Amino acid sequence: MKLFSDEYFMKEAFKEAEKAFEKNEIPIGAVIVNNNQIIAKSHNLTETLNDVTAHAEMQAFTSATNYLGGKYLNECTLYVTLEPCIMCGGASYWTQLSKLVYGASDKNRGFSSLNKNILHPKTEIISGILEMECSKLLSDFFKLRRKAN
Repeated sequence: MKLFSDEYFMKEAFKEAEKAFEKNEIPIGAVIVNNNQIIAKSHNLTETLNDVTAHAEMQAFTSATNYLGGKYLNECTLYVTLEPCIMCGGASYWTQLSKLVYGASDKNRGFSSLNKNILHPKTEIISGILEMECSKLLSDFFKLRRKAN
């Protein structure tokens, strides 16, 4: 595996998902990369912030645009462990994201469930990177949650 591969950056997003797991947040992690440098890292914070919009991607968008000093991420790649939901997909449209790479698919709530692409037309999409690991972390989380209830 070359140093700055999609797998390398997805492993960084996975580390963020593990942080979410430890906080009893749905374990989704995201990183945003510009010129092979991570400029934003985040994970779900919906429970911590009591905010339904505090998804990993939304947190990463805010952090990355603050870092760059502008609202567009047209030279950036978002790595996220789960396919973005419709809200996050729509937000990525407005950021003009260059590339989206995600791990596990979300057949029920993912942006692709709309049967049309809501992402920016110039956004390249790659799916299935570390899919098994990302899916397992999510299923382990929900198994633990069901046991607790």
